Amino acid sequence: MPKLGVNIDHVATLRQARRGVLPDPVHAASLCEKAGADSIVAHLREDRRHIQDKDIQLLRKNIRTKLNLEMSIAPEIVKIACKIKPYQATLVPEKRKELTTEGGLDAVANSKKISGALRKLEKYGIRVSLFIDPDRKQIDASKKIGAKIIELHTGRYAGAKNNKEKKKFFNQIKFAVNYAKTKGLTVNAGHGLDYANSKDLAKIKGIEELNIGYSIICKALYVGLFEAVREMKGLTQ
Repeated sequence: MPKLGVNIDHVATLRQARRGVLPDPVHAASLCEKAGADSIVAHLREDRRHIQDKDIQLLRKNIRTKLNLEMSIAPEIVKIACKIKPYQATLVPEKRKELTTEGGLDAVANSKKISGALRKLEKYGIRVSLFIDPDRKQIDASKKIGAKIIELHTGRYAGAKNNKEKKKFFNQIKFAVNYAKTKGLTVNAGHGLDYANSKDLAKIKGIEELNIGYSIICKALYVGLFEAVREMKGLTQ
């Protein structure tokens, strides 16, 4: 069964609403680990709308599991990552006006830029994952670039309007996982997953880790962060 990576971005979103110090993402990360999270995910966006540079520095020093830094391939962000040296960097597309990541990297059209960022990060001993759509061409391009890890974008599956759509997108992900494994790639998955749709996805053999954030933070408002993570961990095992 897959491991669970917990994204704590929206702890910082709440803090930034008042530009204060609470809630603290580092404290939140500690609670997530105690509840069973296998890694902590944080996205240092170029616009710094939630996670800040200092958060990444403190997370790197204080978490006991693994820090997965989501990031664009912008030179400034790559430079910060090389200095911080997270356990893993997950390269994602980024648009200033988006509410959240809208899709995967286009590894076909941007192979040169992505390859350059990947090589720089790997020089510092950082594992690199490419966040891509569950598409054969994107998987082939990722392999050609030199990626060893991919994370499949599950947004269309999570946002399916009916059972027919859900089945279609589920099968796309399942095919992509199997195909990527034949290429020797480690496969993770995430985006839009919640307490209703993650259980089935967790049954797909070959997915190493599910990365989930927003739904866990929302659940935490009612039951507390420890319990919210513990419940999600139970669903994906």
